Amino acid sequence: MALQDHFRPPLSTRRHWHSFHNAWSTYIADDLNQSLPEGYFAEPNAQFGIEIDVAAFSERIPVNPVHQTSEILEWKPSSPTATVPFQLTTDVVEVQIFSTQTGPTLVGAIELISPANKDRPGQRSAFTSKCQTYLTQGIGLIIVDIVTILSANLHNELINRLNLVIEPLDARLYAVAYQVGQKNGSPYLDFWQEALAIGGNLPILPLFLKGGLYLPIHLDMTYQYTCVRQRIPEFND
Repeated sequence: MALQDHFRPPLSTRRHWHSFHNAWSTYIADDLNQSLPEGYFAEPNAQFGIEIDVAAFSERIPVNPVHQTSEILEWKPSSPTATVPFQLTTDVVEVQIFSTQTGPTLVGAIELISPANKDRPGQRSAFTSKCQTYLTQGIGLIIVDIVTILSANLHNELINRLNLVIEPLDARLYAVAYQVGQKNGSPYLDFWQEALAIGGNLPILPLFLKGGLYLPIHLDMTYQYTCVRQRIPEFND
């Protein structure tokens, strides 16, 4: 089954895209867990419309009064120096790969972009900021964008955030793999980019885990498997 448009009719009226993304991340993680060596594991992480409990930030953590003076018990923070708007990431659809050699340590991530990630400048900035953090920590990264209803290219925005001077990727749909390495004491960033198209196949991309291990990510195989298992109808143009 070739790549379909999960965000426009007729498919969008038959199936929910977020359910598909959730299932796809699960099957990618399952496929990874069949091939990762001992000491590594993959977990899906799908959250939509994340809301922060503001009250939780306003309530003081209970303390044991036996070990606290009256001065500490009555202490409250002063007014903040500044208050400015801040955008949190509201959608997360990813597969995280961990190493257990020194406790669960994140060594790789596969991000399935959602419409909310592309919707507004603040959301795009939050997403690219997370990707930048992964890369600056040497964590392997793949991003996959099959969202057809918004045109922002988050790979290009990530490259701009990293202050890299390269030719932008001229594609609305794409998948990109990133590897952070080092040669002669100097860090470098390799990436493999693939333009995607509705009706086409998805590529195999390398996922480079922090520490040197790499393995192929069969996007097309897991996509087709997800479509079959989720009983996604096939529509031909």
